[in-house]
Amino acid sequence: MTKQKSSSTHFWQGNEACAEGAIIAGCKFFAGYPITPASEVAEHLALELPKHGGTVIQMEDEIASLGAVIGASWAGAKAMTATSGPGFSLMQESIGYAFMTETPCVIVNIQRAGPSTGQATKCGQGDVMQARWGTHGDYASIVLSPNSVQEMFELTIRAFNLAEEYRTPVVLLADEIVAHMRENITTPHSDEIAIVNRKKPKPEDDAFFGVKEIPPMPVVGEGFNVSVTGSTHNEYGYRFTADPKVHQTLVKRLVGKVTNNRDKIADFECHSIDSCEVGVVSYGCTSRALYELIDLGEKERTKIGFIRLKTLWPFPETIIQKMAQTAETIFVPELNLRQIFYEVKRAVEGAATVVPINRIGGGEMITPEEIKTEIKRGMKRVH
Repeated sequence: MTKQKSSSTHFWQGNEACAEGAIIAGCKFFAGYPITPASEVAEHLALELPKHGGTVIQMEDEIASLGAVIGASWAGAKAMTATSGPGFSLMQESIGYAFMTETPCVIVNIQRAGPSTGQATKCGQGDVMQARWGTHGDYASIVLSPNSVQEMFELTIRAFNLAEEYRTPVVLLADEIVAHMRENITTPHSDEIAIVNRKKPKPEDDAFFGVKEIPPMPVVGEGFNVSVTGSTHNEYGYRFTADPKVHQTLVKRLVGKVTNNRDKIADFECHSIDSCEVGVVSYGCTSRALYELIDLGEKERTKIGFIRLKTLWPFPETIIQKMAQTAETIFVPELNLRQIFYEVKRAVEGAATVVPINRIGGGEMITPEEIKTEIKRGMKRVH
């Protein structure tokens, strides 16, 4: 898609919308390895990104893919990769390196049913905790969750913007349903899309890993003396692996630049959380059932409110706690075995009863009618 003078409508697949969003965001490098159900992202970029001065390369595996993306980012390019569960697992060590070296990049994970090879063509939401805790050590991740083709486009752009603003890897955690469905989407005028670029250093700058919460990032080859290492390092990038103070200063800043800006980063959609008897917290493809659920609740005079998470990490605790002030019971439907459920339960601290609704395998969705049935059953148990 070229820069357009007015808004336009497209009938895109979710993965195509992701690729187009990356182009609009300024992505100039993609490296990946084919894997169901993410391959269409690479296929579409292979066709379109070179038209915009970008490069697409198929690597020998997912480990090499993210390594290439990290290198491209340090060479000054906005860079991304796309994969699914098994590939995301292979990337974890390099993801940790990207966190430690503060390398802005976007990692798209189109979830399928796991573990291991699992059901390669079926939908799942089982990578939620891996996206937060997959690599070792202390760090804070930013993870976005689209529930439509429109949001595959919009949140891909936002993923790049957040990566550039906070100088960190960002995960777009989608799922097979959203990635493979086709919907009409509207892309706005190019001038209406906010694009964020990383902060470049001034000639006198030399502290590229500290002092400021989010330090400027030099481009390798532009004359700056910069050391990039995954080992503990001081603000100048020099290794200090035996000094606890240096390590604490570094890692607390890496975590803090995300957690200190939680309210700016965390995004969600709400409905009637100030007056609901029953609350529902959901995300991704599962959350598409919420809109019809509200209609079903109104017919039966049940006040249902919902929170749809667009950002899974950092987890938006404040809005969950606000819902718990009015809702006696909060239901959490997921295509996994209680991953966000425990985060909701932790956030409400007993202020409301939290009830899980779970399904795994087969690619079957949780329907609005099933959620309504579970709400009736759950409310009977509570009362």
